[in-house]
Amino acid sequence: MSSSRSRDESLDLSIADQLDDEIASLRAQVESLKKELKIQTSTLMVSEPTRKLLQDRSKKRTVNSLDSGPVAELLKKSDEQVAHQQQCLYRSCASITALKIRDPDPNAVDGGNVLGLRFEVMSKARFLRPYYVMLNRPYPNSRHLRVHRHTVPPCVPLAGLAARHLPAPKPKGGGANVDDDDDEPHQEQDLPRFARALRRELVRYQNRIGIVGDLHKAVEMKNSQASEVLDDDTIVIQNISPADAEAKQISVEWSDGKAGRLIIDDDGKIVKMAVQGGQGQDRGAARDLIGGYMHIEELMGRLEGT
Repeated sequence: MSSSRSRDESLDLSIADQLDDEIASLRAQVESLKKELKIQTSTLMVSEPTRKLLQDRSKKRTVNSLDSGPVAELLKKSDEQVAHQQQCLYRSCASITALKIRDPDPNAVDGGNVLGLRFEVMSKARFLRPYYVMLNRPYPNSRHLRVHRHTVPPCVPLAGLAARHLPAPKPKGGGANVDDDDDEPHQEQDLPRFARALRRELVRYQNRIGIVGDLHKAVEMKNSQASEVLDDDTIVIQNISPADAEAKQISVEWSDGKAGRLIIDDDGKIVKMAVQGGQGQDRGAARDLIGGYMHIEELMGRLEGT
């Protein structure tokens, strides 16, 4: 009697789990359709025929026209979408922007004049919050710049780039720092090169963070889809996560307790892979994971396709 009751309870739980999975799948489909509808609506609103039609109807409408309200609202939304599109185009083309900033501190150097650099970075077709670097001129009788404040992540080598491309002026007689045309070449500053190099490092950092997140989602999705097919003794990858702040080292965990460390370079090329199991280093697991792939994005495609 008790065994049949336990079987009935397990059957009820199985049905409930299936219903929960189906509900979650339907909700995900609804969200995807809403997103697709929003994209299609935005595309339609900024198309030239639609805008011309709305503008013509807006000119012909009268004060007592019944459709004046909807037409005006649609035209307003169209104008807002066009402005948003222009802003996105500007942010895409002008990825580095210079701006003047005024330091309110009455004791600020150089009269409070600050040069700001704004860096635009995209990830997964979305603009991230811009990064800012503020520079001032603290050296007497010199136009050399120095990093004053910034919002760059600590793992990005801002200090090294500044030392390379924005070196301090060479001290001369009496310890004073002055600007001199006879300075050595390594003392000359190159602000455009500094800005380009910094943005390249920011893009690389965001790309690494994004690909590690995609690997984590791919493993979770693969495990959820195969949970009903695989046995409990089947060895699978349980988790993939960044192992350091720069996301150059990736931690991989297997269901049997093995742990691995995947090392990539600045551009996502796989440099080394090591796996440690209960019997020591497991080279076979490392070969099974990366195979002959040389880039982390190729590994991503393998996990998504298998």
